Amino acid sequence: MSTPYPTAPAAPIAAPATAERSTPMRAPAPAKPAKPRIPLMAQPRVQRVVYPLLVGLVLIALWQGMVTALELPPYLVPSPLLMLKTLFTDWAALGGSLWVTVKITVLAFGVATVAGVLISFLFVQSKRIETALFPYAVLLQVTPIVAVAPLIIIWVKDPTASMVICAALVALFPIISNTTLGLRSVEPDLQSYFQLNRATRMQTLLRLRIPSAMPYFFGGLRISSGLALIGAVVAEFVAGTGGQGAGLAYQILQAGFQLNIPRMFAALLLISLTGVALFALMAWGTRVALGSWHASENSHD
Repeated sequence: MSTPYPTAPAAPIAAPATAERSTPMRAPAPAKPAKPRIPLMAQPRVQRVVYPLLVGLVLIALWQGMVTALELPPYLVPSPLLMLKTLFTDWAALGGSLWVTVKITVLAFGVATVAGVLISFLFVQSKRIETALFPYAVLLQVTPIVAVAPLIIIWVKDPTASMVICAALVALFPIISNTTLGLRSVEPDLQSYFQLNRATRMQTLLRLRIPSAMPYFFGGLRISSGLALIGAVVAEFVAGTGGQGAGLAYQILQAGFQLNIPRMFAALLLISLTGVALFALMAWGTRVALGSWHASENSHD
């Protein structure tokens, strides 16, 4: 018998090597690019303040130069320096009159705002009501307040209340017109959606019409605030009140009778600054109310 070939011993099976898990290295997060720093004079907020101030300083310098060069007497055209000096020296009388005019203006503006909003809510409830009553609102706007103020002063015994009513009539129409337009300027799709969900008139008014009317309403406030000041001054001219209840209009009349033209210019300056302050206050209120959601206040053009 042949001997079998010797078999080679089997090689031991090697245990599989456990592969070492390598933790991948995380790439560092890219750094956010730094926002370019806008120069101070390129910022819109700074421009809105600096540019008008520069124009005003140039005009005041030209005014002062012309008065000095032409040697104009103060009873014709006072210089800006003399006007400011008179404003400080006569502040005891002008300051009290400024407070009276501002009080009448604020009260008239508040009355016009409340009445205008309520009338607008009435108009938007029915097109027939608006068609029947809107011409009378226009009639209040086109009627000269100088012609109506003497009657109101005669009918109303209290001088302050009569002047407030006169100024409120002047400031009423812009609020009625703008608010009514805003309450009706709703998107048809949204109005159909509210009707589809069977929203009540009150729900539609509070949740759809009033938010849509806010930009128009604040636009009316900016116009009405200046008209309230004009109406207050005109009412003071017609009333002719003096003493402690005298406004800036009385100071202008008295300065004209006395040929105290620097004092007249100082009173006019206070009226102008009051109008600018009211407009700036309304613009600030508009940004606070609409700045977070409406496109008119979020535009950076």
